[in-house]
Amino acid sequence: MAYPVALPPHLSNLHDVFNVSRLRMYTSVLAHVLEPESVELKENLTFQVTPVRIDDTSVKKLRGKDVPLVKVAWKRAGVEEHPWELEFEMRKDYPELFSSNSNFEGKYSYLVWRM
Repeated sequence: MAYPVALPPHLSNLHDVFNVSRLRMYTSVLAHVLEPESVELKENLTFQVTPVRIDDTSVKKLRGKDVPLVKVAWKRAGVEEHPWELEFEMRKDYPELFSSNSNFEGKYSYLVWRM
């Protein structure tokens, strides 16, 4: 027998179904109570997500094309995530991340992305 478990967002990369032999009864502890963070919503019910820094770069080969990627640390409602994003989109939307980080500046400047 297996049960799906609700996991916090920072554990979203884990499979959420566990065998009952792996589960134990939870005993409540006051130290485990978390206060929800307030998130300021805009009129269209969206909220501001800001990139913090660039952690790494990579080039993915797709159908004979080189696609430059950057691993971006995003701050989303108290949780920091590190997904891979397209470098040209990040340069267009957040050029300040590249001007302050000379390690990644111009590394893939010879590549042009065309759709």
